[in-house]
Amino acid sequence: MKNIKNYDAKKYENPKYEKVEEGIYKIFDDWKHEDLYVTSLSFVQEPELGEGEDASYISQYPLEDVLDKYLVFISDFYESLNTPDSKECYQEFASPRLNAVQGLRTIIDKHVYNKEEDGKIKLVIE
Repeated sequence: MKNIKNYDAKKYENPKYEKVEEGIYKIFDDWKHEDLYVTSLSFVQEPELGEGEDASYISQYPLEDVLDKYLVFISDFYESLNTPDSKECYQEFASPRLNAVQGLRTIIDKHVYNKEEDGKIKLVIE
């Protein structure tokens, strides 16, 4: 994952989203009956590192490792933006914990990938 940027989704203009800080919004999740903090990011995959070729297929790794590291989950896939003719991928991430979403946003402008080291796969953020 490279070229990681904040994505300001149009849906955040809806009054049900309360802006908490730059790029982070709070919304009440009716299904879970709790507040969720959400943020959206765009990024480009790196096929040469085993990631998907285009935005219609976002590879599981390193995305799954990012979710685990920051204790967030995917809450919107932006299907209309993640098309075969787009290299840029869009995802919304969420957590009931504000600090988890704040932590995730530290990967903006970083390079994130998996690397094999001593027979184990390691998440690298640089």
